[in-house]
Amino acid sequence: MKKKQMRTRAWTKYKRSILTVVFLLALASSNVFAQDAGIEWQKLSLHANELHDAGKYDSAVVVALKALKIVEKNVGPDHPDVATSLINLAGLYYTQGRYVQAEWLYKRALAISENALGPDHRNVGASLNNLALLYYTQGHYAQAEPLYKRTLAISEKALGPDDPDVATCLNNLAELYRTQGKYSQAEQLYKRALAIDEKALGPDHPYVATSLNNLAEFYSDQGKYAEAKKLCRRSLAIKEKSLGPDHPDIALSLNNLAWLYDTQGHYAQAEPLYKRALVIKEKALGTDHPSVATSLNNLGVLYSNQRQYMRAEPLYKRALAIYNNAFGPDHPSVAASLNNLASLYYTQGQYKQAEPLYKRALAIKEKAFGPNHPDVAMSLNNLAALYRATLRDKEAEELEKRVAKIRSMER
Repeated sequence: MKKKQMRTRAWTKYKRSILTVVFLLALASSNVFAQDAGIEWQKLSLHANELHDAGKYDSAVVVALKALKIVEKNVGPDHPDVATSLINLAGLYYTQGRYVQAEWLYKRALAISENALGPDHRNVGASLNNLALLYYTQGHYAQAEPLYKRTLAISEKALGPDDPDVATCLNNLAELYRTQGKYSQAEQLYKRALAIDEKALGPDHPYVATSLNNLAEFYSDQGKYAEAKKLCRRSLAIKEKSLGPDHPDIALSLNNLAWLYDTQGHYAQAEPLYKRALVIKEKALGTDHPSVATSLNNLGVLYSNQRQYMRAEPLYKRALAIYNNAFGPDHPSVAASLNNLASLYYTQGQYKQAEPLYKRALAIKEKAFGPNHPDVAMSLNNLAALYRATLRDKEAEELEKRVAKIRSMER
């Protein structure tokens, strides 16, 4: 049985961060506000966004809660501006892996927006999209799909079929279909999104680069690496031209291209791209940002694949410390780092060191995603492989049965 590492791929699947969209909405303060209170709400909302971007999530939550308290006091609990603050706070909880809290806030925001603005308002579409993304992350694909479809319908009705925001909706729905293995449907949507962006924004816009990345990931999943590399290189060139060589989005494109080389075993070509991505992130975001941990994990997997374990281990440990500090001990990203470190020990036959890490990663995922998520199946599979290696076949069989059950439920 093959154990699996978790490389944190940085494919840019969503053309706008949900948080960025929502915090910008907070600039349109209601006239019902007292002037000073409205200004304070705007400042707090923007500050929470800045803290989020800096990876200071606990501090961002404190500020977002203050903004929510101000808006509820000034305009009442059922005003659209309250929905904006609810979505801001929910987005932070989502980032922290606090999905139950995020879902409740997203649903409350959706109800407020529908009641105050009507079912076809763009703010309703934003709430639907956020809730769909939450369900997608949790592996609840059947719940996510109708929400993404409704979001798309609202955008098409409000903006027309050829608006870039429609392309964003298409990309999100395509990503869902790709994950479910509905490749024909996904490809059509990815290509339509790319065509919309190129027509509306021109061939060299950053949004075009993101759509190219999405289509590249689709091709890479099908083993069409030549096509994927071509799209990744074009995406990288667009971003370097429009954003400059040291922008964090450049690091994402570098990571995507490196991953393609890595997957094919072209490690010498992948390594300098991963390293450049890491340097850009450290310079732009600071050495303790979660995005830096992503690059550390990816570089660690590259070294592990080459059996350079002494080089991989400190990268995994540093990534684990960053995630733990940024998100707390029960976040899925912490589980990914634990899994990678455990796999490193497993590969070297250090089973006693690997086992508690695999178990902790499994517990985190089950708590965050529930017992039937694909990532839970991956952790069960890894732990079963360890049991097989240590001649605990009965324990392995029980886990393997769970894996088979989960995988039979997918798609």
